Amino acid sequence: MTSGQRPLPQPTDITRPYWDAAAEHKLAIQECQACGARQFYPREFCIACLSGQLRWLPCSGKGTIYTFTVNHRAANSYMKERLPYVVAAIDLDEGTRMLANILDAPADALRIGARVQVVFEDLPDGMALPQFRIDG
Repeated sequence: MTSGQRPLPQPTDITRPYWDAAAEHKLAIQECQACGARQFYPREFCIACLSGQLRWLPCSGKGTIYTFTVNHRAANSYMKERLPYVVAAIDLDEGTRMLANILDAPADALRIGARVQVVFEDLPDGMALPQFRIDG
């Protein structure tokens, strides 16, 4: 990685379906076919019942902010160009939580419980990174 370049995701056999969906600007999480539990981040087994019977569930990409922080110090040289930036825990409408950036959010719109909608940042090599914007 050169200075100023975004660190790219490194898909594994377990996470590849998630990244393949994101490349198509779709958000997907895992759902257990044995017990119905949903989970994010991708794993080899259900964290509720330990079953390996997982499927990929397409998501609406809508949710609410569970919590957030406004970063004034960059984690890497790429993010330095985006200061300040927001990282939030998003409660997806499908019942699981994920971390992502909130883009283009005015300070008065950032609040716990605010509705958000997924957007995708296109990356090199055909990948895309799920991000969120305040909905409405």
